[in-house]
Amino acid sequence: MNDIRTRRPTKQRTAIEADLERYEEFRSAQEIHASLHARGDKIGLATVYRTLQAMVEEDLVDTLRTGDGEQAFRRCSTGHHHHLVCRDCGRTVEIEGPAVERWAASVSAAHGFTDVAHTLELFGRCAPCGAEG
Repeated sequence: MNDIRTRRPTKQRTAIEADLERYEEFRSAQEIHASLHARGDKIGLATVYRTLQAMVEEDLVDTLRTGDGEQAFRRCSTGHHHHLVCRDCGRTVEIEGPAVERWAASVSAAHGFTDVAHTLELFGRCAPCGAEG
């Protein structure tokens, strides 16, 4: 089996990477698939899912669970960070949280856990969406 860091760039993967670069918000595999088809790329939904999962494993794409439990994907910057996500329009802001990091380390140590990882997404309404409602 090939190491995931040495996967060759297929036509499908290149199209998915290009599509991810076009958007700032988190999007589902189905939304990415529809966007690719609208542009004329004939890529199966299963291929989109497999490619996105490989990209997550390679730390090239971030993923989160939306409010309804659906997995969503976004090309993000490198390094550990968190997200502030508008629940109306999907606008996403990358945030760093030193207080969260300290809290996670403290809670983990207090319970005797080591090698702890975490994710944090905050959901709210961005200013433009808040002004509309």
